[in-house]
Amino acid sequence: MVLTSRRLVAVLLAALCLFASASLTAAAQPNDSCPNKTAPPPPVDTSENPPPGQPSPSPVPVPEKPSGGPRMGECGVVVPSGAAAPPADVTTASWIVADLTTGDVVGAKDPHGRQRPASLVKVLLAMAVLDELDMSKVVTGTQQDANQQGTKVGMGPGGQYTVNQLFLALLMHSANDAAHALAVQLGGVEQTVRKMNAIARKLGAQDTQVATPSGLDGPGMMTSAYDMALFYREAMKNPEFGKAVATKQIDWPGYGTKAGFKVNNDNRLLGRYQGFLGGKTGFTDDARHTYLGGAEQKGRRLVVVLLRGEQQPVRITDQASKLLTWGFAAVGRNAEPVGTLNTPPQRTPSPAESEGALANGGVSGTGTSAGPIDNTSGVLPTAAMSISGVTILGFLVWRIRRRYARPALPAGPRRETDPEQTVQLDRIDPLFRED
Repeated sequence: MVLTSRRLVAVLLAALCLFASASLTAAAQPNDSCPNKTAPPPPVDTSENPPPGQPSPSPVPVPEKPSGGPRMGECGVVVPSGAAAPPADVTTASWIVADLTTGDVVGAKDPHGRQRPASLVKVLLAMAVLDELDMSKVVTGTQQDANQQGTKVGMGPGGQYTVNQLFLALLMHSANDAAHALAVQLGGVEQTVRKMNAIARKLGAQDTQVATPSGLDGPGMMTSAYDMALFYREAMKNPEFGKAVATKQIDWPGYGTKAGFKVNNDNRLLGRYQGFLGGKTGFTDDARHTYLGGAEQKGRRLVVVLLRGEQQPVRITDQASKLLTWGFAAVGRNAEPVGTLNTPPQRTPSPAESEGALANGGVSGTGTSAGPIDNTSGVLPTAAMSISGVTILGFLVWRIRRRYARPALPAGPRRETDPEQTVQLDRIDPLFRED
C-alpha cells in the first residue's frame, strides 16, 4: 500500500505540474496560433535597440476586427473555396495576392501578421517624395549620404543629383544613400519617419510602424503583407511611381574625379515575367527576404507581397512569380475573394483619446483601437480553469500524503540539470545583400 500511494502521489504531482504549466502558458500566450499578431519575431542583433535613455516604441494597437474582412484575421493560408492550393515552394511567413483594380484579395497567408518590411518601406518614402518635392530640384551629395549602411547607389560628397535621379535610385537599386538624401530634403530623418507613418495611417494601415526611411531595422519597425499591398496599390496610382519601378537602367552622375556609370534595376522579374509592372526587393538580418511587385495579364492587374522569406527552396522572386501565376489562374476562374483592400481611412481620434493612448503605453494616431493592446482574450477563463484544477489536485495530494505518511528517508545525491545550449544564428546570406 505504501508503494502504491507513493506512486499515486508521484502521478498526481506530475499531472499537477503539467496541468499548471499548460494552463499558465495558455493564459500568458493567448495568441499562440498567431504568433506574430502583435509584433514581429525577436531581432537577431542590436539594430532595434533604441538610443540610450529612450524607451522602445510599443507595437501599434491590434484592432478588434481585422481590416479587409474576417478571413484577413486568419494566420494560416486563406484561399477561395474550391481553388487550387498555393504553390508548395512558397515558404515565406506571410504573403498576399490581390487585385490592384478592385482591391479583392485573391489569397493570403497570415496577411495581418506583423513582420519587418526591410526596403519595401521605401514605397512610403517614395509617396512622401511625390507629395512634397520638386523632381527637378538639384541636391548636393554629402559624406553622411555616402556613409549610410547597406545597399548604396554611389553618392559622393559634392555630387550633383536631381530629386528625380535620387527617386529612381531609391526604387530601382534600393539605394540607402539616396533614401537619406531624400529624407534630408523632406525635413530630416525624424520628420520623414513621421510623414511616412502619417501616410500609412491615412491609407488605413493598422500594422505599420516606420522606424527608418530606408527600411534598415530600427526600434519598433513593423508592417504586414496586407498593409504593403495597400501601399503599393496606392503608389501605383501615380504614373511617376509606376515609371520608376519599371525603369531598367539609368545614367548616374559621378562626383569629384569619379566618373559617372550605369545603374540597373535589381528586380529579377522585370522583363522576365509576363506583364510585370515593377516592384521592390528587400533584405535585412531581422526582416529576412521581402518582396512586392505587380503584373498585368488579360486585363487583370495583381499585386503580390511576401514577408520574412528565405531563398529556398527557390529564390524569393521565383516564389513571387509562382504566386502571381497562381493568382491569375484563380481570378481567371472567377474565384470568390477572401477579403478586400478597399479599407477606408480610419477615424482620427480626439486629442483626449490620443493622450489616453500615450498615457497607457499605446501609440497615438488613427486606428480603430484606442489605448494599449488587448492580448487578454481567453485569459480569464483559462486562469479560472487553472486555479480550479490546481486546487483540486492539491487537495487530493494533501489527503493521500496525510493518510499514508511515512518517515522521511535520508536525502540522496542531488542531480544537476544540463545547462542550456545557446544556438548561434547564422546571419550570413550569400544570395542577397542587405537593403
